[in-house]
Amino acid sequence: MKKLFLIIGAPGSGKTTDADLIAKADESFTHFSTGDLLRAEVASGSELGKLIDSFISKGNLVPLEVVVNTIVSAIKSAKTPNVVIDGYPRSVEQMSELDKVLAAQNEIVLKGVIEVDVSEDVARERVLGRARGADDNNEVFNNRMKVYLEPIVAIREFYKGKSLLHVINGERGIEPIVADMKDLINSLL
Repeated sequence: MKKLFLIIGAPGSGKTTDADLIAKADESFTHFSTGDLLRAEVASGSELGKLIDSFISKGNLVPLEVVVNTIVSAIKSAKTPNVVIDGYPRSVEQMSELDKVLAAQNEIVLKGVIEVDVSEDVARERVLGRARGADDNNEVFNNRMKVYLEPIVAIREFYKGKSLLHVINGERGIEPIVADMKDLINSLL
C-alpha cells in the first residue's frame, strides 16, 4: 500500500522545494511533480505516453482522466512506500477525479494534503525576485495567482471535510518549514 501526500500552495510558496527536500532527506519517499510525470511518460514511449504527446505536441491540454491515470500509475510504480506530489490538484475537477480514482482502488491511500500558506505579497516577491524565466513577470504572476485562488476555497473545504488538510506557515525560512512538514508527515504515517 502506497501512502500519498499532496503539497499545495500558491506560486512561490516553496512547495516544490519543500517536497524535493522531504524526498531527498528520507529514502522512503519519492517526489513527483505533475509536469515531470507527463514528460517522463511521453519519453517512455508507452501507449499512454503517445496519447499524452498527441495532446501536448499540438499545444492542447491533456484530458483530466489521462493526467490522473498518469499520476496513479506513477505512484503505483514508485520504488518507495511513500509518495509526495506537489502542485496537485490545481482545480476542483482534478481533485474530484483523483478522489474518484483513489476510492476505486486499494493500492494507494491519501494520508494528507499539506498547504504551504503564504500571502500574495510574499508569493509575488519570491516569484518576481527569482525571475528565472520569461514567465516570471507581474502579468504572468497575476494570472497564475488567479488560477490558484479560484478553486482553493473549494479544495480546502473538500479536504478539510475528509480531515486530510494540514496548513503550514510558508512565510519562514526553508529549514523550519521542511522540519514542520517532516514532523507532520511522520505523525500521519
